[in-house]
Amino acid sequence: MVKAVAVLGSSEGVTGTVHFVQEGDGPTTVTGSLSGLKPGLHGFHVHALGDTTNGCMSTGPHFNPVGKEHGAPEDENRHAGDLGNVTVGDNGTATFTITDKQIPLTGPNSIVGRAVVVHSDPDDLGKGGHELSKTTGNAGGRVACGE
Repeated sequence: MVKAVAVLGSSEGVTGTVHFVQEGDGPTTVTGSLSGLKPGLHGFHVHALGDTTNGCMSTGPHFNPVGKEHGAPEDENRHAGDLGNVTVGDNGTATFTITDKQIPLTGPNSIVGRAVVVHSDPDDLGKGGHELSKTTGNAGGRVACGE
């Protein structure tokens, strides 16, 4: 079993902790809790770089080791880091569990050392028809990140 954790923060008061667990070559289970967000859906992604020297802007694009278009977590054609949305309740908090096969914690496509980013808006999962749908899901600004 391999485990990792990302502690998220921001200058906007958003905080959270995200845990990753993988058994052998199985899928990775992601559990987390976030607070300080506006209610509704927020894009949730693994970004390519673990660099937060310039806040969330230095984390690079979504982690995409095989050069695919942005999509939903269940899509065949998606970035590995496309984990969809988290749902924030009226109290500004979210608790979630995601199981995913494309974010291993070991091997050449490991996500360990990469940043986790929460966005200001919902991820349209590549289906919104916006010019950014196929690259970012048109998920808006980066409101919190951590590695």
